[in-house]
Amino acid sequence: MRSRLLAGVLLPVVLLMTLNTWSLYREALRAADLAYDRTLLASAKTIGELLDIGPGATPEAGPQLRATVPYAALEAFEADNRSRMYFKVTGFSGEMVSGFEDLPAWHGQIPMRGPYAALVDFYDDTFRGEPVRVAVLLQPVAGQAGQGMATVQVAETLELRQTLARAMLWSTLWRQLLLLAVISAVVSWVVQRATLPVRALSAAIEARPADDLSALPVGDAPRELQPLITATNDVMARLAGLLARQKRFIRDASHQLRTPLAVLKTQVQSALRGDVPPGQALAEIGVTVDGATRLANQLLALAKLEQARHDQPPEALDLAALVRDVALDLAPLIAEKALEFELLADRPVPVHTQAWMVRELVRNLLHNALRATPRGGGLRIEVGPSPSPGFVIRDSGPGLSPAQRERLFEAFHSGSQGGSGLGLHICREIATQLGATLALDDRLDGDGRVIGLSAGVSLPG
Repeated sequence: MRSRLLAGVLLPVVLLMTLNTWSLYREALRAADLAYDRTLLASAKTIGELLDIGPGATPEAGPQLRATVPYAALEAFEADNRSRMYFKVTGFSGEMVSGFEDLPAWHGQIPMRGPYAALVDFYDDTFRGEPVRVAVLLQPVAGQAGQGMATVQVAETLELRQTLARAMLWSTLWRQLLLLAVISAVVSWVVQRATLPVRALSAAIEARPADDLSALPVGDAPRELQPLITATNDVMARLAGLLARQKRFIRDASHQLRTPLAVLKTQVQSALRGDVPPGQALAEIGVTVDGATRLANQLLALAKLEQARHDQPPEALDLAALVRDVALDLAPLIAEKALEFELLADRPVPVHTQAWMVRELVRNLLHNALRATPRGGGLRIEVGPSPSPGFVIRDSGPGLSPAQRERLFEAFHSGSQGGSGLGLHICREIATQLGATLALDDRLDGDGRVIGLSAGVSLPG
């Protein structure tokens, strides 16, 4: 976070300083050109003042422009011997009059509104392999022999201008770098101070014992950190609840498993001593193993339910087909008790939910109904789409007493029907996670007598 804050603050500053430095450098170059262009203009005017007109060599030639300009006249305009100046004077008809003949001729035009009160033009060119800045002055010349417009070119090499530009650039750069260093130091200090509560919170969390899931203090924290601390406290509260449920589950599971294992050990010892006939001993051992297996399967289902609380995505399925599959799996148990079984699941009932949870819910409710229904009794399952998709299992057992109803959904409370006491607890947990409703109601006849139990489940559409 500190790196992102520093980058977010310093990168725009560096970009702005870079643009500012480039802009200042360009402005400095323009100012230098303006200043040294004045020198070129002064040189051109000095040369122009030394021009005059005399008669030509022949009467037919007409008046001729004369220039007696020694190069020493330009020395006053050269600075520190770091730049060299050249000149060229061209006559009225473009003839060479004086100066450096190889200086390239001017082919431009005078600006309509120039910065100076003179017929002057400035441009960049190359002379003898070096870049030069050239000033061109159109100088009117008049005398007794006649008058005309002379062209005066003065060129200067760029060493002095480049030296000045580099000096201005470095002067600007070191000031910008110094400013950047100051800004970096200030921003680093501010970020360090601003992130101090975050580091303190991190240190406080790291210093906690592994099993300490108590809430973090929120009151003294900065306002920006309070939502984070509140969310962290919510997560730790959920973790604490999860750990508490796991500890309770492990404690209860170990207690419940210990009982059938102890009974099984006693039965094996009794069989080895010959206290009961072998057939009876094996039958008793088989009953104990079946109960322990059923308990283990339910414990695994409960553990899977906790683990998959947020992992299983919903899917589209046919509730009627699912109930028929579960009833087919339990058909041997139904046949063993010779029940009058009726299944009404002929029409498709589409739902969008977790298939394995619904399957486990149907299986546990049907197991409880089979255990409660006496031999030869009636058992009916009805699946329908309205008023909401769901199913109802009606048995012909003894129903529920008020005392049983109060604790029927508690884990490891089996009421009067035997079993491990996990079936209805698992059913309630599944219904809660599915957003379904689970209702257990006694079935009454016309005289108000209990003739069985009705277990209804309504799933969200």
